[in-house]
Amino acid sequence: MKRLLKDFVNGLLTIVPIILVIYVVFKLFTFLDSILGNILRPYMKEDYIPGIGILLTVAIITFFGWLSTQYLSGKIIKLIDVLLERTPLVKTLYSVIKDTFNSLLGEKKSFSKVALVEIPNTGMKSIGFVTSEEIEHFADPLKDHIAVYVPQSFQVAGFTFLIPKDQVTILDVKPEDAMKFVLSGGITSKSN
Repeated sequence: MKRLLKDFVNGLLTIVPIILVIYVVFKLFTFLDSILGNILRPYMKEDYIPGIGILLTVAIITFFGWLSTQYLSGKIIKLIDVLLERTPLVKTLYSVIKDTFNSLLGEKKSFSKVALVEIPNTGMKSIGFVTSEEIEHFADPLKDHIAVYVPQSFQVAGFTFLIPKDQVTILDVKPEDAMKFVLSGGITSKSN
């Protein structure tokens, strides 16, 4: 009976992660394909090929990226950008989305430095990610502080702390490894 239970647990440990990854990838593929795929399906009927919506989405994004580098279309896109940044209510949402994408994909990437932060009066430490080293524009008393995002384990949530620079230790750890460590609650501690 013990052997049977051990084999069952080993089976769970083997197959559940594989099934969950396949499920998430399938759902992500289906969602991305449906963005433009739902528009194409009525016109293509039986000739619709799964994945063509994703290819069209990538092509359109690439085309707009190219347009943004051209003189006239770049000016039009910049005008739209300025209008969105000045429109009440819309500007908050637009700036958050724009800044998030720029921090993940732009020239100045956030989450590229792993920080070790000490929790005062506890002797405990937490791992976070430097999101901004220049926050004095936010409030003058913060000129010697940096923004560190500390994610919570087992979920996509966290806290942004404004911490004096001299109280933050930058670790020589790959951000991906640190993120795996934090999100798994410390279970995943080895790098691949």
